[in-house]
Amino acid sequence: MFRTNLLVATLAGTLAYLGLSILGWGGFGAFFDEPPLVALTLVLFVLAGLAPFSGGNLSSGVREDRRNRWVLPVFGVIALLSAFLPAYTDRLDIWTFGGDGVRWLGVFLFAVGGALRIWPVFVLGNRFSGLVAIQPGHRLVTDGIYGLIRHPSYLGLMIASIGWALAFRSGAGLVLVALTLPPLLARIHAEEALLRTEFGEAYEAYCARTSRLIPGIY
Repeated sequence: MFRTNLLVATLAGTLAYLGLSILGWGGFGAFFDEPPLVALTLVLFVLAGLAPFSGGNLSSGVREDRRNRWVLPVFGVIALLSAFLPAYTDRLDIWTFGGDGVRWLGVFLFAVGGALRIWPVFVLGNRFSGLVAIQPGHRLVTDGIYGLIRHPSYLGLMIASIGWALAFRSGAGLVLVALTLPPLLARIHAEEALLRTEFGEAYEAYCARTSRLIPGIY
């Protein structure tokens, strides 16, 4: 029942997000007359269809850093703006660049980033929460993609966000991506602080041999 409810909620959210983009573009006919945007929509629904089966949740678990909850409404506002504004500015040709090549690059990055966003959620399962929290039976995962970077899902989010902006050739969309960085970094620091208190020296050693987001750089 929980998974069914989550699937319905995810589908509703995806339809609302896409609806804002279609509204910004000026209607269904105009939006789906653009092949890159049709492809973008297909990728969006594939990712949305996979998400409810990943095991991720919004549980506060056995211990949560509630001080970091402020980032959730911030992410929400940026998401709403990202759904509408890039499409709207593209339609009006305001602060746009490139042509169909940029659009297709955006679709590609959105697909790659979306896959990277959801892959770690499947790896962690119910240990992956939308809140900064330690879950029951929580253990430190340090292999696979986590052997390279500590926050692969957030890297995927940034790549997908850049891809979404490029699919609409939108400079405004790229500004919104930049505005995502401060709350995202605050979230990362909060997560790492909580994991340090939970796993101690093991987590310190893990941090010493991995990067936060970009292998070998940060």
